Amino acid sequence: MTGPDQRAKEPTLAVDGLATHFFTKAGVVKAVDGVSLHVDPGEILGLVGESGSGKSITGFSILGLIDPPGRIVEGSIRYKGRELTTASDEELRSLRGDRIAMIFQDPMMTLNPVLRIDTQMIETVRVHHRVSKAEALERARAALAEVGIPSPESRLKNYPHELSGGMRQRVAIAIAFINKPDLIIADEPTTALDVTIQAQILAEAQALCARTGTAMIWITHDLAVVSSLADRIAVMYAGRIVETGRTADVVNAPRHPYTRGLINSVPSHNVRGRRLAQIPGMTPSLINLPKGCAFRTRCPQAIDACLEPPPISAIGPGREVRCFNPVRDPQSATAEAAP
Repeated sequence: MTGPDQRAKEPTLAVDGLATHFFTKAGVVKAVDGVSLHVDPGEILGLVGESGSGKSITGFSILGLIDPPGRIVEGSIRYKGRELTTASDEELRSLRGDRIAMIFQDPMMTLNPVLRIDTQMIETVRVHHRVSKAEALERARAALAEVGIPSPESRLKNYPHELSGGMRQRVAIAIAFINKPDLIIADEPTTALDVTIQAQILAEAQALCARTGTAMIWITHDLAVVSSLADRIAVMYAGRIVETGRTADVVNAPRHPYTRGLINSVPSHNVRGRRLAQIPGMTPSLINLPKGCAFRTRCPQAIDACLEPPPISAIGPGREVRCFNPVRDPQSATAEAAP
């Protein structure tokens, strides 16, 4: 876990005021609207929110993978002090898969179904580094072993369809780590896996970051996943970050009503025989957001001030919340739903 003095070092990634919009015939979709975050070496940041909150688009924006009609309209993305929003396509290609890697939700988006695993992993190494095929193959074997794949020599000779879903995701994680990147963006990589395999992969990812010093942004809709994985959590809603803080602080004492709703809707927080808690309403259209706070129409604590956009405010060391009327007694708020 990242110590309190870690921020004295330069962050691996610093995003400031990022806005990524999609210009469609129906209107401007503000998928990411003023997002600021940072992640330090060896740290895991959990980026949490419902589908459509802008989590994945934030990750794609960092890697420069936004296609028309979308584009970054403002903000800064700095990788180890290097500005990426003004980097050329060639510069970004040299970073992707080497210094910054991504793990997708579906490993088949990473793996080519007609090529053996060894061919794909060797290519990942040699496209960025001048090494022999034999050395690249040894790196591939070591990477598979590092993510817990048994008999890595024989697995290298397999095609993706010959492996289980959990095994394919391990291969995708191994490919992400093979060049020892400084940053990995993981876009819900365990969503389609059963809970046992999911827990194993989470433990392996955490151990790899601690051992290699790689920073990671873990994108998910599941607070239960990041509560055991991440050092810090950033909660997103309707294209904006509404709460950030150390994982224990956010999970045990949420201050934004949306964060509280996410935590209370986790099934394990409900009393047997009582209806599952849920956040009322639906995520608003990003083309036609409510006036003021985007969560206002679903919020049980909305007040008149919420008709204006709330600024993000510091509420403690490393804690920020975007709310005019934050949860006053966060401990009792989560206790209401505890078993």
